[in-house]
Amino acid sequence: MTLDLSQCDDRELTSLAVGGHPSAFRELMGRYKGPVFRLIRSNVGDPEEALDILQECFVSAFTNIGKYDPERPFRVWIARIALNKCRDWARRRAVRSFFSLARPIAADEDFESDVPSPEREAQGRAELAEVERAIAGLPLPLREVLTLRTIEELSQVETAAILGISEKAVETRLYRARTQLKAKMEGALESGIA
Repeated sequence: MTLDLSQCDDRELTSLAVGGHPSAFRELMGRYKGPVFRLIRSNVGDPEEALDILQECFVSAFTNIGKYDPERPFRVWIARIALNKCRDWARRRAVRSFFSLARPIAADEDFESDVPSPEREAQGRAELAEVERAIAGLPLPLREVLTLRTIEELSQVETAAILGISEKAVETRLYRARTQLKAKMEGALESGIA
């Protein structure tokens, strides 16, 4: 008799994965690759970078599945790994940015523009791109809470568990994120009219 993994809950799948069944981990990956991708993309802004980070995230999870605590939901565990990978990416990007600024001025033609690509504009996604830029401009702690609560629709309890902060801190950060995002969007509208 063969076990239908699609009928197993996360706890059963993680137990099988910890026990050395890669097909159980593949089932978990299939369940969570969409939400984890959206979480990563919301944090880094670039879909191609997000795919690379998603891959790193699941490789890390597979490598460390033996360290998984079955008392915690798998979704919380994998989201925490994803956020850590996003933070690593941001640190690497900051270092690369620092060193690129140290290059001679003659190398300026090698710099990439921060302007959205023509494809993005052609797709009629200007408003969405503005929102994404505004979210990306938020400080990391606010961006993480906003992404988890509003885009991933996690509860306050789940968000607190993923970020390792109190529920009150989640509430405070979410309020600040929404306030700053609203101000950024109003500023963008005013500058667009002028």
